[in-house]
Amino acid sequence: MDNHRQSLSASVLYKACDPREFDFSTTDQLADIGVVIGQERALDAIQFGISIVQNGYNIFALGPSGSGKLAAVKEIVGREAEKRPVPDDWCYVNNFAEASKPKALRLPAGQGRRFARDMEQVIEELSAVIPAAFEGEEYRGRAEEIEEDAKEREINALNELRRKSLQNGIALLETPTGFAFAPVDEKGEVLGPEQFQKLSEHQQEQIQEAVTDLRQQLQKLLKQFPVWRKEAKEKLKTLNREIAEFAVNHLMDDLKVRYQAISGVVQYLNEAQREIIDHAEDFFPKQEAGVAALIGHAAQRPSPFLRYKVNLLVDNSESNFAPVFFEGLPSHNNLVGRVEYQAYMGALVTDFTMIKPGALHKANGGYLILDARKVLMQPFAWDSLKRILQSREIRIETLERALSVISTSSLEPEPIPLDIKIILIGDRVLYYLLNVYDPEFRELFKVSADFEEAIDRDANGNALYARLIASLARRSQLRPLNKEAVIRVIEHAARLVEDSDKLSTHLRSLDDLLKEADHWAGQGQRSTITRDDVQAAIDHQIRRADRLRERIYENIRRGTVFIDTDGATTGQVNGLSIISLGDFAFGQPSRITATTRLGNGKILDIERESELGGAIHTKGVMILSGFLAQRYAKTRPFSVTASLVFEQSYGQVEGDSASVAELSAILSSLADLPIQQSLAVTGSVNQHGKVQPIGGVNEKIEGFFDICSAAGLNGKQGVIIPSANVKHLMLRQDVVKAVESGLFHVYAADTVDQVLELLMDRPVGERNTTGAFPDDSINGRVEKRLREWTDLQKEFKSQEKSGENQTYG
Repeated sequence: MDNHRQSLSASVLYKACDPREFDFSTTDQLADIGVVIGQERALDAIQFGISIVQNGYNIFALGPSGSGKLAAVKEIVGREAEKRPVPDDWCYVNNFAEASKPKALRLPAGQGRRFARDMEQVIEELSAVIPAAFEGEEYRGRAEEIEEDAKEREINALNELRRKSLQNGIALLETPTGFAFAPVDEKGEVLGPEQFQKLSEHQQEQIQEAVTDLRQQLQKLLKQFPVWRKEAKEKLKTLNREIAEFAVNHLMDDLKVRYQAISGVVQYLNEAQREIIDHAEDFFPKQEAGVAALIGHAAQRPSPFLRYKVNLLVDNSESNFAPVFFEGLPSHNNLVGRVEYQAYMGALVTDFTMIKPGALHKANGGYLILDARKVLMQPFAWDSLKRILQSREIRIETLERALSVISTSSLEPEPIPLDIKIILIGDRVLYYLLNVYDPEFRELFKVSADFEEAIDRDANGNALYARLIASLARRSQLRPLNKEAVIRVIEHAARLVEDSDKLSTHLRSLDDLLKEADHWAGQGQRSTITRDDVQAAIDHQIRRADRLRERIYENIRRGTVFIDTDGATTGQVNGLSIISLGDFAFGQPSRITATTRLGNGKILDIERESELGGAIHTKGVMILSGFLAQRYAKTRPFSVTASLVFEQSYGQVEGDSASVAELSAILSSLADLPIQQSLAVTGSVNQHGKVQPIGGVNEKIEGFFDICSAAGLNGKQGVIIPSANVKHLMLRQDVVKAVESGLFHVYAADTVDQVLELLMDRPVGERNTTGAFPDDSINGRVEKRLREWTDLQKEFKSQEKSGENQTYG
């Protein structure tokens, strides 16, 4: 059999671009294009999600990292935001009735900054106007009059009592401890004790009775004094209020007229006006003294004017349309806002001016873009986001208070109504895990925008891709690419997506390649990026990542890891696996061996028995077991036990891409036919013997080629792949040239039989009209061996029944 005749031609191993499709010399001649191409499904979903006004229709953009999801979302949302009005400003102001619950004020865009500035200016003016009003002649005169009237009232009352006392021959005397009564003579002289004793008993009794009565009158009068003084204070307070109103009202009234269309602001101004008038003394100058002056600024109490300050939380004065905000660190505080604290006398205190906005405040009325993984990794951020979306209001609650890890004065700011679209960006696995494990997720994120990983590689696709390359180069301020460089980038994009008819939409990889190619163009002092520069960038990317590949291939070359590339061996085949290290993957040839013996139809998977085989690999072994039974044991027992193993494998073995190779090793052992070690095989098999496609076909072929090339190409070496993988071939140029020169071969197989004929260089054989395989065919030799073992098994059973005990070697 001429195996070379069946090998694939070099033309199908690498699908090159036709230069005639491109009518430009450099990318400077190409127009810009949006960085998102071939994503119509995802873009339609995003457009639908941002246009529908119902609750819960937030968006989850899913796809592999680096596929341009963020750029696409920003581009579409940015265009939509330009059609929407600028949202309102939001302020927090003092709640004069309950300071721990600040009030939220909503003002038209741009009015928040103006209102904060106006309040600051009014308070500044009042700090001068109020003291001046209380220092005026009118106030002083009226205040002194009230004080003098009060004093005169007390003096007159005492004088009246003193006059009554004298009428009774008694004088009212002021002492250091109060007042006292004493009898006097006709001249008004106070009688001494001796003189008083000389008076008659009747006179003494009259004087004592008069003193007792006068004392009662004095007691009543002294009780009346505080009442009079309180009345005086009330009059003074009324005067103070009158003066304060005179100083305050015209300024505050002007402010209320300016904001009369905003009911919440007018209500706040009325409250602030009453508070200023009631606490006008706060505006009087005060001297810093005592302990506060010694301790310094950090320990001083805040200015009393802070209570009238406006905390401008969201300022949209410079915006022209709805906000589009991306939060790179979506922690709880960065999303919902926070309340800051400052130290005062060893304690942490706060007020409404220390309320800081979160991303939800900044994006309110517009769009907020978040990385789903980062949100989930931040403690309590995901739960907080869901709670806010469900309640449709932003309630600032610090984690310290929620978790009770700090005991200090805190605030409960009034919640702000939420009007926003959330766009989460993440991998597919995150989306599906949230769908399964979070029942609230589907209620809040009803729109999924699934990004494609590839676009069609046709004339239109190539043209779009060339414009994409030009746009990325200009965006990063790189040198222009010439036509051949663009062609090489496009061909590499097909290799990245492992499909010669597709192009990768992984923008990060493309952008990195262009930047590195620009670097090598600069090293060569070229004004444009050439094909060689692109190839240099590709080669250096591989070189930076291939340390492990070199070590593995070195071990094979030195004979530490056994891989034969020549000769023929029974029950031994070269399988091909793939190792992925981040963005770099390479093929690793592996020796697969099989042994067979008389048994009960079981295939012993040593990898599984040693707990080194994964579930998919185990499934593949079970499938090939089904194929063997279906082909060779329809009418008789399957009297064989086979053992399979990946030789010199010390890690996990996963995947079913080696099932064709494993099946070939088993059949080689059963047929006692050697397998050509110059060939390697990859592919999975179904129960009907069809060879199924696998992943990483390019890397697997190149891996075996590198091993054969190091040992010396002899024209017999090659790789057998599934026919369904031919469309995925984008092999390295050295492999293509070797195939073109007849030094290496790539075979495509549709069935296991085609693989067996290539590996054993013998017809596989088909059943004739009597149902038998040709004796010297692969199937015939396998069936003959199985028949012999079945007969042996019957003989054993017969001897056991007859009681004979014989040993067969």
